[in-house]
Amino acid sequence: MSGRALEVLIVEDEMLLAIELEHLIEEVGCHPLGCAMSSEEAVTLAQQLHPDLALVDVHLSDGPTGVDVARKISQDCGGVALFMTANVKRLPEDFAGACGVIGKPYSEHGVKTALSYLNHCLREGHAPGPAPVGLTLAPAYVTLWGLDQTLAQSA
Repeated sequence: MSGRALEVLIVEDEMLLAIELEHLIEEVGCHPLGCAMSSEEAVTLAQQLHPDLALVDVHLSDGPTGVDVARKISQDCGGVALFMTANVKRLPEDFAGACGVIGKPYSEHGVKTALSYLNHCLREGHAPGPAPVGLTLAPAYVTLWGLDQTLAQSA
């Protein structure tokens, strides 16, 4: 992964949000791969494009299927999912294999800070410090990236 931009898939059924996320991804030096609005489209794109990171909403055009999408991306496509949802309480305890969650409504600054942070984590294999405000890391990634559990819960 080193030397090239982090490739990011957007899984979001609200087109205006998806377009905004695409711009934020580009602003932090990552490469947006495309946008999926349903779970089927998301899994198909992830299998074809092998994103490094997928920004996944829980509620998609075909229902609350984002959890299944995140699980498939992390298990079958070699990517890392990050939930971006207003439905934080609907996430399973294991985060469906995702690295964490940003709760909606989120700020432009919050998303950019989280993307930069995750870019470092994915490239280097460890966190540069505690997760930025607004980003809650999954327990498995707290351990994977060498963070103290108390530092990881900054959201």
